[in-house]
Amino acid sequence: MIFDRIIGLFSADMGIDLGTANTLVYVRGQGIVLSEPSVVAVSKDTGRVLLDGMAVGDIAKKMLGKTPGSIVAVRPMRTGVIADFDITEAMLSYFIRRVHGRGSFIRPRIVIAIPSGITAVEKRAVLSSAARAGARKVHLIEEPMAAAIGAGLPIDEPTASLIVDVGGGTTEVAVISLADIACSQSIRVAGDNLDTAIIEYMKRTYSLLIGEQTAERIKIEIGSACPMKEELEMEVGGRDLIAGLPRTTTVTSQEIRDALGETVQAMIETIKRTLEKTEPELSADLVHNGITMCGGGSLLKGLPSVIAQATGLKVSVANDPMTCVARGTGVFLDHLDEWGGTIDITDDEM
Repeated sequence: MIFDRIIGLFSADMGIDLGTANTLVYVRGQGIVLSEPSVVAVSKDTGRVLLDGMAVGDIAKKMLGKTPGSIVAVRPMRTGVIADFDITEAMLSYFIRRVHGRGSFIRPRIVIAIPSGITAVEKRAVLSSAARAGARKVHLIEEPMAAAIGAGLPIDEPTASLIVDVGGGTTEVAVISLADIACSQSIRVAGDNLDTAIIEYMKRTYSLLIGEQTAERIKIEIGSACPMKEELEMEVGGRDLIAGLPRTTTVTSQEIRDALGETVQAMIETIKRTLEKTEPELSADLVHNGITMCGGGSLLKGLPSVIAQATGLKVSVANDPMTCVARGTGVFLDHLDEWGGTIDITDDEM
């Protein structure tokens, strides 16, 4: 342990939010140094990642739906877990090398946030990918715990805190008290499902096929979970499914709200199920403490209001909600010796 601490002084230990939509990296002493989409460009001929062309992250995301026949843009994380082991490993390795640099001979310790509902096999896949990507030692921390830490909630106090983390692939709901998760629910319904709902709506209603990036832009610009004071509209371009030609149409925020309704309701039902399983004393705390939201999905217009109405609890969105999990892994990294035996983690010696 003492030797590991000494080595740690010379390595850029890092916390990673390995998300379905984005990967964020926190380096101890520096804060968040990298935030890029979890997208990788792969050669169809060789199956290899185009690292030489820097086709990882932002550059690769711009390729989604626009690649030539010889290249495909891939999202190796799906519903919060690894869908493609080799590509995830290559992506992690690229990000770690980019952050850690080649100047240090000492491999870093890494804390990775994982969904609370993943299986032991999926945990092992994350551990193996990080180890092969260059980690000296890997710790896994559950996403809702990392999110609560990053949001500044009093996780180690004898009072209940309810965190709702709406990411790209999963929605994590957890009641936390005394540095442990008292009750939690994890569903593989989140931001990506909102995008898919928009794509399906455009196909069904307008016979217009749009891509993932266009759907995400619609969600951000005019998407909402409840009626807005001033309804918006947006011109959308895609391919006509009947004529096969490029076409544009105009959609309203009310239409998109209707399209998102089923997915939003699934998130609300998950929160309700968690509350139903919460112990009475912890429930009493939540009357005063309310719900804290984070993750990119929490930025959907009106979502906090809809959840507040459905639960009767006050709902607030954490500061900089998209970085809460990454910041939480960083804080955990700073307190690894102190919290390592308190907060439930899985680790693997490298």
